[in-house]
Amino acid sequence: MQIEALPLQGAHLITMPFSTDHRGSFTKTFHDANLQAAGIHFQLKESYFSFSKAGVIRGMHFQLPPHQHSKVVFCPQGAILDVIVDLRTDAATYGQCYATVLSADNHKAYFIPEGFAHGFKALTDDAMTYYLVSSEYSKDHDTGIRYDSLSFDWEQDNPIISARDLSFPALADFESPFKMQIL
Repeated sequence: MQIEALPLQGAHLITMPFSTDHRGSFTKTFHDANLQAAGIHFQLKESYFSFSKAGVIRGMHFQLPPHQHSKVVFCPQGAILDVIVDLRTDAATYGQCYATVLSADNHKAYFIPEGFAHGFKALTDDAMTYYLVSSEYSKDHDTGIRYDSLSFDWEQDNPIISARDLSFPALADFESPFKMQIL
């Protein structure tokens, strides 16, 4: 497992171990000792996945304190353009985005720390996005910011997006409760 720090402090890109032979393929999606060695302290509380059609944008999602969470996100089927934005008001990278393609072919995953919004654009039909999450879902704390309020070009003229995701406030109008964690 290779773990690379990203320009947004605390966020990492993970290359998951992968092998293939005459039977098929095998991918290791989580290895606590490797994460710990990279300074990532992650306790799994919940996991889930979604399927999306090409052109779907989901996001930008997060949970508010005290139910905030970190995530490990990967795409075991198809491909997505995965986007994160730093919502920690005291971070030098507050409001900045980072995006990369996660796919079944490249075996990449994100580690997204608390205080980040997360979303993606499906690049293929039946793109599967899998989430490992450090807190359980809390409907009252589940929210987001509008995907199109970021300084990011989604390169999608007519995205397929939910009414809920369109109802989120713009980043400029969101009063973030998130701060950098002192470890």
